Amino acid sequence: MTDLALLSVPALKKKSDRLIFGNLLGSSQALAISECAKQQASPLILIVNDTPSALKLRQELEFFVEDKLELITFPDWETLPYDNFSPHQDIISNRIETLYKLPNLKNAILIVPISTLLLRIAPPSYLKQHTLIIKNKQKIELQALRADLEEAGYYAVEQVMEHGEFCARGSLLDIYPMGSDTPYRIDFFDDEVDSIRPFDSESQRSLKAISEINLLPAHEFATDKDAIKRFKVQFTHKFTSPLSIGKDSIFEQISQHNLPAGIEYYLPLFFTDTASLFDYFPSDARLAIAGDINQACSDFWKTISARYQEKSVDLFRPLLPPEELYLRHEQCFELINQWPRYDFRPQPFEHSKIARQNCLIEQIPDIQIEHNKNAPLQKLQHFITNFTGKVLFSVESAGRKESLLELLAPLKLPLGEFSTLTSFVNSKKQFGITISQVENSFILTDTQFAFVTENELLGHKVTQRRRRKENNDENYSTDHIVRNLAEIKIGQPVVHIDYGVGKYLGLETIETAGHLTEFVKLEYLRGDKLYVPVSSLHLISRYSGHDVENAPFNKLGTETWQKAKKQAAEKVRDVAAELLEVYAQRAAKVGHQYQLNKTHYALFSNDFPFEETHDQALAIKAVISDMCSSQPMDRLVCGDVGFGKTEVAMRAAFVATDNVRQVALLVPTTLLAQQHYENFKDRFANWPVRIEVLSRFKTAKQQKLILEEVNQGKIDILIGTHKLLSSNVQFSDLGLLIIDEEHRFGVRQKEKIKALRAQIDILTLTATPIPRTLNMSMNGMRDLSIIATPPAKRLAVKTFVVQKKDQIISDAITREIMRGGQVYFLHNNVATIEKAAQEIQQLTPLAKVAVAHGQMNEHQLEKIMADFYHQRQNVLVCSTIIETGIDIPSANTIIINRADHLGLAQLHQLRGRVGRSHHQAYAYLLTPKPKLMTKDAQKRLQAIEALDTLGAGFTLATHDLEIRGAGELLGDEQSGQIASIGYNLYMEMLNQAIEALKNGQEPTLEHLLASQAEVELRIPALIPTDYMPDVNLRLSLYKRIASSKNKLALREIQVELIDRFGLLPASTKNLIQVATIKQQCTPLGIKRLEAHANGGNILFTENTPVDPMFLVSLLQTQANTFKLEGPTKLKFICDLSDSRQRINWIMQLLHSFESHLIKKSKG
Repeated sequence: MTDLALLSVPALKKKSDRLIFGNLLGSSQALAISECAKQQASPLILIVNDTPSALKLRQELEFFVEDKLELITFPDWETLPYDNFSPHQDIISNRIETLYKLPNLKNAILIVPISTLLLRIAPPSYLKQHTLIIKNKQKIELQALRADLEEAGYYAVEQVMEHGEFCARGSLLDIYPMGSDTPYRIDFFDDEVDSIRPFDSESQRSLKAISEINLLPAHEFATDKDAIKRFKVQFTHKFTSPLSIGKDSIFEQISQHNLPAGIEYYLPLFFTDTASLFDYFPSDARLAIAGDINQACSDFWKTISARYQEKSVDLFRPLLPPEELYLRHEQCFELINQWPRYDFRPQPFEHSKIARQNCLIEQIPDIQIEHNKNAPLQKLQHFITNFTGKVLFSVESAGRKESLLELLAPLKLPLGEFSTLTSFVNSKKQFGITISQVENSFILTDTQFAFVTENELLGHKVTQRRRRKENNDENYSTDHIVRNLAEIKIGQPVVHIDYGVGKYLGLETIETAGHLTEFVKLEYLRGDKLYVPVSSLHLISRYSGHDVENAPFNKLGTETWQKAKKQAAEKVRDVAAELLEVYAQRAAKVGHQYQLNKTHYALFSNDFPFEETHDQALAIKAVISDMCSSQPMDRLVCGDVGFGKTEVAMRAAFVATDNVRQVALLVPTTLLAQQHYENFKDRFANWPVRIEVLSRFKTAKQQKLILEEVNQGKIDILIGTHKLLSSNVQFSDLGLLIIDEEHRFGVRQKEKIKALRAQIDILTLTATPIPRTLNMSMNGMRDLSIIATPPAKRLAVKTFVVQKKDQIISDAITREIMRGGQVYFLHNNVATIEKAAQEIQQLTPLAKVAVAHGQMNEHQLEKIMADFYHQRQNVLVCSTIIETGIDIPSANTIIINRADHLGLAQLHQLRGRVGRSHHQAYAYLLTPKPKLMTKDAQKRLQAIEALDTLGAGFTLATHDLEIRGAGELLGDEQSGQIASIGYNLYMEMLNQAIEALKNGQEPTLEHLLASQAEVELRIPALIPTDYMPDVNLRLSLYKRIASSKNKLALREIQVELIDRFGLLPASTKNLIQVATIKQQCTPLGIKRLEAHANGGNILFTENTPVDPMFLVSLLQTQANTFKLEGPTKLKFICDLSDSRQRINWIMQLLHSFESHLIKKSKG
């Protein structure tokens, strides 16, 4: 504990005991609350005005409690009263976990907004009765557990990804329990729990086993049969209108066990009696009040009543009276008064019958640094000279610390650096500096201690960003992103290499030659059907051409397809030769080979305040490897907004500057340049690296000085817009160019960048790569790193495409403001933007509206953006100037007016402006009526709405290919070929042509379409539906198995299948074995291998590498077994009636072929 002796806290024993602490100026309130909690053995329930107050107090308390206490925030639903939205599942999970822990809470502060405290909730008995504890070796039937989970509100799904989901497969049960940080895989042996293992929801691979788990209920209300019956009885008793129980009513949906959005506002109907949060408080808890909760309670009740009146018109959705959902104002305060409590107030209390302590605290005098004066530090110097006590300066980040140390340097203060308040108080230093989120200054007069925040010195709040610790518990690969591109859905056009473009109709199991085989069913013109065995799925790809809806379907039995392939093959050869020349030129270049100082690099890496995600670590490793090679780097890092691309760039910049070479960072907008400048200053704060920014916000004199210093080598990293490419910018020794969002630059700038590529290392960062860039990366012309792993706790942005209505806009803005967030309202028409802002202000009186667009005076624009950044406004009505803009984690709603006028990449980029914290973010794409939109616009909006997963940028570029026409990739000349045979097959042929030319061979049509061997062993080789019921998942696995290149890839799939679905059925083992045999056949020049109970045959290609002399010896020594039928067909006769024996015999034969290959001459 600190020695500050801010206050002594007498124990409050009786329920009527109350103590007021007054005169808590500045942020001393947070210090007082932390001291109070530390001196109590019992938990402290801290009640505050609203969610923004809870967030602010929590971040200040994090500094003062110093890990001595647990800090818990009981989250609000983050919906409006009577909303048609349901809270995000993660919020429900957090609330249920808190309620479960709350009765036994010790050494903790629970922070609750008064609005959250008012809500009526489930009684404590509900959690006790509906929580299941599963232990290792426990006797429990899987079917019984499954039934219990459904009763507890868990959803049965095909693949567990979110809280409240489970999936039963064979003897395995995957479940994501509420309140858990990770999902679990429970393995049963008969009716006993054999193991419980956490697993990764992305890769689906399991981790180390544990002994037990708690399965909390999935909702804050019961969903079992009794609860549904209770709901129906109480509903019909309260609401008598026929419409309220008719078709499409909420009553009908619940009766069918569907839970509609907003069902939480009918919670009391699921219970005989409800409770409140007070019923969960530990018996020894003490309450603490911070703020005017009486007024906040009154204001919230006004909102509840207004919403009730406003929403009561929907007869299909009748509303419960507010009193049944919320504690009344007087009820809440009656309950508060039943607990011993502390009040923390900023005002001193002179006359009060209640026990009080007026803390001896003063405000800091005016010590603002005045940059425009001759003696800017005069006020601060006067304060320090006259103050004899200890002074601790506080800044928000390491970069700000360096800046403040530079500012204070003239005072020559003996400043020590401290990580905690305690370490400073107990030190002998008079002056210290620390990093904290504490907002306001204060002086403790009796102990002569001054806490000075940067706000006081600079006259404003510097920043509002929160650091979020990430989780590196990833066993994850970006391969699945690329794999998903090839997944096929029913009704989509697909391409079969041999038969052309047909329509995919699903999977069908057919019995052939006495065994079951699963086939892919395709339909061609005239209704002709083609059945393709799943072992040949590598021959099928999804059609991606100019117009997928009007794909050029082929007829079976005609020459049209063969002609299209032949024409494409001829063109592919020329394109391959051209690309290869570019590749060869790049490979022949010799660039600067950087030396990695491992000690310096490790220190810099350790300063990164997050843990790297799996993909981010791979991208960093690839970039450093590129820089340390002699070939110039040209790497594209593709990752969604906020996924950590900037850190990859910073690592590269560090290696360059550590090798005494300069770095240029090219960005599309001035605002982004300014933010990158601040971030780089922060990140490089502990290193002797000089960073500058060249933008229109600099005066002509400042720009001239920067240009001189960069030419002299005095500036290590220069950040700027296209001005960096001007001829007057001359670097002393430029080694690395980092480009952020290359597709935002014009043709002239791109030509200059192209010229630079030959000379220096280039690293390009993008959230949505333009198709040509993406394709060049896929073809190896540039190197590609994909960061698809989202940071921990990041939620996908919930996207709604809706027709514009005032109510939708008003609700969306109010919902965000009430949870302490900010809103972007994008109106991309400067002529009417002021009018739009006025309409927003009228719709939502709570809003503090600002306007920003690119035609503003630059200094005015900078001030508006800075004010929004510092949360002085909560709604920004803006143009697309924010597309590549500043990072504002508290902005979690974006409303885009006339979204149909924007491109897909643009919409994705704009949506990425929100959802950069752990809050659920929302994007509303406002449109006119469908008849006023083009077909392409409707397709774009469907694509962006469908891509609600995190890391969608890479997939989005592929959608862009399909919508804009894949021909753009390689010029209009190739458009016809791509349209006729499909993008995926075209790219496959192109890649094979490049490989052939590399190896000195002339690519032919036969060579380009050379596929794997056909293998038919007449054994069941499939994934049974009872082992893997999901047809899309089965199809995806078939595709992966058929496309596997080697035994290691098949082994990985086998391990994954066992881990996710249990031991392999015999038919699935056969499927893997057949795939292994195919892999053996192809390099041996075997076209087709067929085996049955009495033997089989092998058809070789004419240029098989198997030594013909070995085949002759087989015919001579085993004449009864082997016979030759024609020049390339080997027949074998033997007893292979046992399927296991058949597989082993074939494998041994193939091994003998591998041991007898034609030896190539060395000449």
